[in-house]
Amino acid sequence: MRASNLVRLVFAIAAVVFLIAPLIAILPLAFTSSVFLTYPIPGYSMRWFDELASADVWRMSIVNSLIIGTGTTLLAGTLGTLAALGLRNAGLVLPGLFRTAFLLPMVVPAVVLGVGMQVFFVHLGLANSYAGVIAAHSVVAVPFVVVSVTASLAGIDRRVERAAASLGAGPLTVCRRVTLPLALPGILSGAVFAFATSLDEVVLTLFVAGPNQRTLARQMFSSIRENISPAIAAAAFLFIIGTLLIAAVAVLVRRRTERLKQPAEA
Repeated sequence: MRASNLVRLVFAIAAVVFLIAPLIAILPLAFTSSVFLTYPIPGYSMRWFDELASADVWRMSIVNSLIIGTGTTLLAGTLGTLAALGLRNAGLVLPGLFRTAFLLPMVVPAVVLGVGMQVFFVHLGLANSYAGVIAAHSVVAVPFVVVSVTASLAGIDRRVERAAASLGAGPLTVCRRVTLPLALPGILSGAVFAFATSLDEVVLTLFVAGPNQRTLARQMFSSIRENISPAIAAAAFLFIIGTLLIAAVAVLVRRRTERLKQPAEA
């Protein structure tokens, strides 16, 4: 047993190192004083963060990412939560088929989605618009929300909802006052995944976004093709820190919700 636990521990440590090693390698370069992404770092400077704040192209891309990411979070969070509630219905015909349909954007190549959306959005007049980019990002973000909210709904005791209904609450009241508050941790986790997915999406943005909707991820991709600058490392640093802060807030809210649920269940 000790040997087995030791092997598992070593494997877990190796997996964690494999996942975070690229981040550890690139993040210190955000503070380099050099114009090249090289080690050893000759000196430390905040010049590349100043460039992100002062250069119009970087500043616009950060603002666009926040606008599009917020819109994607709201739209994907709403649609994914409604989809998860619908899939929870015991009377739904062929629930597995519908669940698979919602998860298809996770497995369909982004290039295929991008080409299809570009053609479709041109006919709808959404090409090269914020609404089109938000809709495109929401398509790939909804599956993450569905999975997260579905897992959260699976942990809700149906007897609590039936008790609320027996006291005279209608279906909408039960959903609003009982089901959604209990599923809040899953909804928040799905929202975090949706926001992170929007920030990281490049391929769909290349197909459906115009020059005015250039996101931070797209700007980083373009910069890599044109000139590898430490500003890319600085942008990646902001990416990671922002995502970690949002995830931390979601974890805190989840723990607070679970603490509030314990007295009610007792």
